[in-house]
Amino acid sequence: MGTGSVNCMITIDGRCACRQRISGRLIQRLSLSIALLLAITSSVNADQTDHAAAKSAARTAAAQPLYKYTLTQDGTPASYDESLAVACLQGLINRDTPSVYVLSKRNARPQYWLDILSKQGRWLEGREVRPLNDLGALVKLAGKRLKGAVIWDPAVPATINVATTIAGVEDGVALSPEFANRYLPAWQLPVLHDLRGRFTGAETGSKKNDAYRWAIREYLAKDRCSSHLLCLYEDAFTTRARGDIGYVLTRDWAVKNRSFVFDLSPWGDEQPADDPGQRLGLDLETYKLILAEIRRAAAGKHLTEMTGFFAFSKYANMPDHKSSHEPVPTEWETVYLITPYNAYQNTVSSDCFNQSLHSHVKRLPLRQNRTAHKRPIENKTYLCILMADYDSATPLYDTLPRLWDDPQRGKTPFVWGINPNLVETYPDLIAYFYSTLTPADTIEADASAAGYFNPSRVRPESWPLFIKHNQTFFREADQTIAPMVLDWEWPNDAVKDAFRQFSPDGYGTIVDDMHTHTGGPVQPHVWKGMPIIELINDANEFPGVQKTADIVANAIQTRGHHKPGFYFVRIVWTSPTQVRDMLETLRKQYPELNLEVLDVHTFFAMFKDFYGQASKTPVKK
Repeated sequence: MGTGSVNCMITIDGRCACRQRISGRLIQRLSLSIALLLAITSSVNADQTDHAAAKSAARTAAAQPLYKYTLTQDGTPASYDESLAVACLQGLINRDTPSVYVLSKRNARPQYWLDILSKQGRWLEGREVRPLNDLGALVKLAGKRLKGAVIWDPAVPATINVATTIAGVEDGVALSPEFANRYLPAWQLPVLHDLRGRFTGAETGSKKNDAYRWAIREYLAKDRCSSHLLCLYEDAFTTRARGDIGYVLTRDWAVKNRSFVFDLSPWGDEQPADDPGQRLGLDLETYKLILAEIRRAAAGKHLTEMTGFFAFSKYANMPDHKSSHEPVPTEWETVYLITPYNAYQNTVSSDCFNQSLHSHVKRLPLRQNRTAHKRPIENKTYLCILMADYDSATPLYDTLPRLWDDPQRGKTPFVWGINPNLVETYPDLIAYFYSTLTPADTIEADASAAGYFNPSRVRPESWPLFIKHNQTFFREADQTIAPMVLDWEWPNDAVKDAFRQFSPDGYGTIVDDMHTHTGGPVQPHVWKGMPIIELINDANEFPGVQKTADIVANAIQTRGHHKPGFYFVRIVWTSPTQVRDMLETLRKQYPELNLEVLDVHTFFAMFKDFYGQASKTPVKK
């Protein structure tokens, strides 16, 4: 998305999961006990041994019942409290085996994926489905895995995140006071922690920050939490009152991974809406304490994923919160902040059901057609379309299925941006998309590679770690291109040398310094064999077929309209039918372009042939 532009993803419960960006924008290794029989097609490779192992594991899985629980999700505080309890219990039960699948009375997406994954040889086929009719049945299923309850304090909304952290580390269930009063006598569970009245602001002047700093000392600093995964989940400040469970039902993932959960502002120059009386910069100070502990705990052995997004109405300029910081810069500031701590972001992950279950499937190497059809370069305008912004869990889980089933998919060559690190969260979903690729489809990374980070912010001593991380995921996902690298400045030699080790076939980038509002497109060139090009962001919002055709034509004209010319265009969350119609309009109304749309590997191969000779001399900025 362009600077100041807005793209909104409306979730099933009507919330805006706004992805305002130029960019648009887990971690424990998976258990092996249950399996996946991936939909094996020409685009998903497995040898005979892998086939036999997958089939055997699938038979084992099929012998175990799949328990389903259906959330009320009716927009009330009680349904919020229910979702919290269910998520904690699901995370505990699913930690070792994929046993509990959560559905919703309002959100149809979990049933959609259950239907797909239960047929055509996929890993849930043949599982007997048994309903769990109430919370008590879920508690009984948890059995001895459940050690007790953690009661959070509605007077300090941040304590819902602290309680979730404790539940994961100490094998508990987080409960509101109302649910504790209602259920604990029957469940006969001990109270592990009662957080009511514990955090008064005596330490920092902020109850919110007191709570997180206590949790940092007790759980992060003592290495009781995962160093692979942080969860940036919105707390209960406004969400519980309206029954918004988008970042509540996701807590099965936090509990399964024993992750630290928090909700803080990345800005140090204004107070957040939920804590206006705090000392200026206090949220940011606590944020940095969390990141420092995570980097220490990881000890240079691995990167850390941060899943989740900042709370718009607390930390950015929204109708219900006036701020000097717009959402686009707030997103970019978050990534700017976390990258030097060896962390990367999986941004929007609200309303992502059953991550603790999906993550259990056996991962097999993914395969796709990456053939470049090289041919003589003609006096044409060559165009490549990135279908972008499936770099985080929510677009992958909820948005992409609506577009993937478009009957026009496969008629026009597109590259789809899916970050390969998401195989740790939804490996079965990604395997499904690979298995249903058409010859016209390719999947490559999105923002910025195997996770969203700013290359210019990587510490020099951390580049070997970043390279290894990206090589691992690019290799597994059969990817060789980083189409949408988001950064504050032009890629320097160290950045380009790093990327050519895992994305040698192409590097597309959007550059903007959000602090100084400077920057500009990278000049096209080839670096040691790796093509480097600007990712044109002008048309990302797709404001209609005609308007978008005009925008693309103007973008080509303002960049010189050279012939031959190579133009890489980003379009966000738009159907193949709409993009096809736009391209037809572009051809008819702008015949002088002499337009040809190429698949991404042919595009970059021809780009490399054309610019390779010129790249032997320095490129002027």
